[in-house]
Amino acid sequence: ALDLDPQGHLTLSSGIKHITTDNSIAAFFKQKKPLANLLQDTARGWQLIPAALELAKIDALLGGDPQAATLLRHGLQEELALTGAPILIDCCPMLGVLTLNALLAADRVLIPVSADFLSLQGVHRLDSALNVLEIKLKRKIPRRILVTRFDSRRKLSYDIYDKLKNQFGSQVCHTRIGENVALATSPMHGQDVFEYEAHSTGAADYRSLTEELILSGFFA
Repeated sequence: ALDLDPQGHLTLSSGIKHITTDNSIAAFFKQKKPLANLLQDTARGWQLIPAALELAKIDALLGGDPQAATLLRHGLQEELALTGAPILIDCCPMLGVLTLNALLAADRVLIPVSADFLSLQGVHRLDSALNVLEIKLKRKIPRRILVTRFDSRRKLSYDIYDKLKNQFGSQVCHTRIGENVALATSPMHGQDVFEYEAHSTGAADYRSLTEELILSGFFA
């Protein structure tokens, strides 16, 4: 997995400690360090290239370089693709150099959308950006939209979900990730929700999501 979000939520959940610019994904963009040299093992047995706060400066550093958006794609093709293992790229919600790197390197895109009005606006912008990229790349970018922080007690959550279904149809996942204490607190302990509280509602929601994506052929 690669954490391209300067906030480093995936990194926090992995339990990896002592992250610096030199051993994070920032070193790939700033120092041209090989991706394979930045991989770290997590307690759960999967590997991660962690994020560091220095990532927040990448847009300013590389924003004027027309080749900057393809750095990650070329890096993955040259180094990590040889393993044949699937690679998860977690990116920030802002459409900048980092997110463009993720989108251009990805085979498919899962778009999490919090069940609130502002997030609804964000998914429209990202969908438009993906449509433009499809034209430039001359290929389809399969995508799914995942509603998160769904509160079954709030009418707004259902309204947001219905609006997304009306506009994007089958691209919207049937599974919704509900508000759950375990999901909120597990990163504080450096654990994912399955390690922290495997029988929680949050863990069950993500198991359902995984099953849905596999059965729908999204990972094919």
